[in-house]
Amino acid sequence: MAGEKTEKATPKKRDDARKQGQVARSADLSGAVILMSGLVALSAFAPAMYAAISDSTRQTLALISTPDVIDHDGFGEVLLSVSSSTVLAWLPVAAACLIAALLAGVVQVGVKPMPGAAKPQLKRLNPLTGAKNLYGKHMLFESAKSVAKVGVVGAIAALAVFPKLEELGALVGMPPAVLMPELVTLCLHVAQRAAAAYIVIALIDFGYQKWRNEKGMRMDVQEVKDEFKHDSLPAEVKSQQRRRAMTLANARMMDAVPTADVVVTNPTHYAVALRYDADAPAPVVVAKGTDHLAFRIREAAKSAGVAVVPDPPLARSLYAAVEVGRMIPEELFHGVAELLAYVYRVANRRPAA
Repeated sequence: MAGEKTEKATPKKRDDARKQGQVARSADLSGAVILMSGLVALSAFAPAMYAAISDSTRQTLALISTPDVIDHDGFGEVLLSVSSSTVLAWLPVAAACLIAALLAGVVQVGVKPMPGAAKPQLKRLNPLTGAKNLYGKHMLFESAKSVAKVGVVGAIAALAVFPKLEELGALVGMPPAVLMPELVTLCLHVAQRAAAAYIVIALIDFGYQKWRNEKGMRMDVQEVKDEFKHDSLPAEVKSQQRRRAMTLANARMMDAVPTADVVVTNPTHYAVALRYDADAPAPVVVAKGTDHLAFRIREAAKSAGVAVVPDPPLARSLYAAVEVGRMIPEELFHGVAELLAYVYRVANRRPAA
């Protein structure tokens, strides 16, 4: 069928999509890798962390037991000592999680920057698109994945804990120094098994995200032909085509100047031609330009009897905010309304119906 997306994306299409931030990535894979890295680091550094925090706690309790020897400055030193000991104890785990997060991102999307991903995109606020994502196939997969995460991770945790219920019962009454290492070892053992299952689910999710991204970038036959035709042209021909397109656009724009109601200027560097119909919701920019093109717009307006009004702030705002053929934004309504009212009052006429 004509227009059916059956072809794989071309390298150019992939590169353009990447610049806009359209890449396959799985938040679950990053989360699973960070979780497993943190647990492994915690297992490796737990004895040293326990010893450091224990020493800091003992010193703090010893000082608290004799409050008469601690003055205002000494209290600050105690807090600094406790805080630094705690931070240094957790630093290896935090560093492991940070490195894992960076590696997970690099493995999924690479190291090439994606400037377009940081730009706000109004189309993401489209309620129809949001409803499609909320009730579409993607949401069904996400729901199934969430159920699988809870079910699998919960089952693994249960299978790891149930066989050791008798051992846990035997720990009742043990001194804290003996009980704490046993509980920590058991908790880490269960958490590592659950994290391993989470990684498997995350890998499945990453495969699905890659398939979904590939499907979203598919092209129809005509798009592939057009792109190949464009890429195969010499740079001189492409440049000539761009110049020709710009010349035609400027010619169409200049033809629209006589239909404008007013041309607002800087007065020499900017010129913006506005047209307003009574049935339209807002005035439309029919032409705009700077320097030489602004001069041509002013001369065309004068030849056609269109009012040319200097208003530097409004001219600069219109030039920066509105493309040719577009209506002015709401924040410029007041300024443009006053300008048009002045023009109509001077010309003793009303907007065209």
